[in-house]
Amino acid sequence: MIAEMQPRLHPGIYVFCSGIRDGLAADVAEVAKGSFVEDEGLSFIIPQEETVRFGIASGIPMRQITLMVRSALDGVGLTAAVSSALAAQGIPANVVAAARHDHVFVPADRAEEALAILLARQAEAQDGP
Repeated sequence: MIAEMQPRLHPGIYVFCSGIRDGLAADVAEVAKGSFVEDEGLSFIIPQEETVRFGIASGIPMRQITLMVRSALDGVGLTAAVSSALAAQGIPANVVAAARHDHVFVPADRAEEALAILLARQAEAQDGP
């Protein structure tokens, strides 16, 4: 999967937020890129500009990189390879696995660098050991 991951950087900036008031959760969910129910409550990934509209404290500005390879929920190694490559360069990564693809959220100011690192990792995997 690493050799075929074809990372693609999306436009837009996203933030992770939590602690959304119950009355606001449905509205936030409509604009959310993703959500997860945690023990402490709902967490959302939303476009940064929506934080102002909803009066939500803005988190770290993140960009989304989608790994265009069709990933499998029982696949082994893709998340580790991606997060390790980015961690080696000091780039935080929040990997969100969905049914068809994995999505990596990285700090917005390092997104282009992260994309280059992932493309290099893909090329290495294509060249073999």
